[in-house]
Amino acid sequence: MLRIENLCKNFGKKQIFNNLNLELNAGIYGLLGPNGAGKTTLIRCITQLYPTDANAISYNGVPVQRQRDYLTHIGYLPQKFGLFRDLTVYDALEVLAVEKKIPKGEVKGEITRCVEAVNLSDRLNSKVKTLSGGMIRRLGIAQVFLGDPDIMIFDEPTAGLDPEERLRFQIIISQLDRKKTVLISTHIVSDIEEAGDNVVVLNNGSVALEGTCAEVCEAANGKVYLVPRDELGKIKEKYFVQSQFSLGGKTMCRIISSAQLSYENDQPTLEDGYMSLIKEV
Repeated sequence: MLRIENLCKNFGKKQIFNNLNLELNAGIYGLLGPNGAGKTTLIRCITQLYPTDANAISYNGVPVQRQRDYLTHIGYLPQKFGLFRDLTVYDALEVLAVEKKIPKGEVKGEITRCVEAVNLSDRLNSKVKTLSGGMIRRLGIAQVFLGDPDIMIFDEPTAGLDPEERLRFQIIISQLDRKKTVLISTHIVSDIEEAGDNVVVLNNGSVALEGTCAEVCEAANGKVYLVPRDELGKIKEKYFVQSQFSLGGKTMCRIISSAQLSYENDQPTLEDGYMSLIKEV
């Protein structure tokens, strides 16, 4: 269990977090939020890339600064991963396995297990610089799995990937052991919809909502309307246009609004709930 209590973080005069509280147990968590919400900063605090106050982050009830082996429990994929470009896939993973203090006799088996999980077995002897963007992300995922850590953290793992590679990632994540704590930071809601058990919505440096996918959907319950586009100008209340589509030759808009409008309601989706929280409508 990871517990974050009264986490404060500033960069100069800019405040990112002020007494942020969050608890992450076993399961897959989607960390959603717009750019600048603090997602990457939170991850870097959890991984101790950014220093934190002594008792701000604890793992299994013990502050992480008092655990010498804390980082061995974490597998982490940063937004940008592309180390060791001149090494082969095997050699790059071997270096990382040593850094993770995996016993020498287990390294080969661990590397084999991890590349099989991401379908990269046929590229073990290829240099990292010859891999496609999607393959490099898969290599990044493989190194997260090294040592079978209890905590796995992925920061924007599908950014820049094509639909096929995004689907591959979702399948890999959906097959993970639910006894681990998996945190996926993203602004692509469908990544969470397919693979996540729980959702944490960050906005303006605070937790707007923490709950199941269904609970996030509920945040937009009764707020989603289907409105002809040419009638939007008639709405005086605050609203947000979520999407638009064609229906019977007419362009329709899905809008989110807390106001009581005389238009047809629609069932809220995870993205509707998320958008209603960050747009505060």
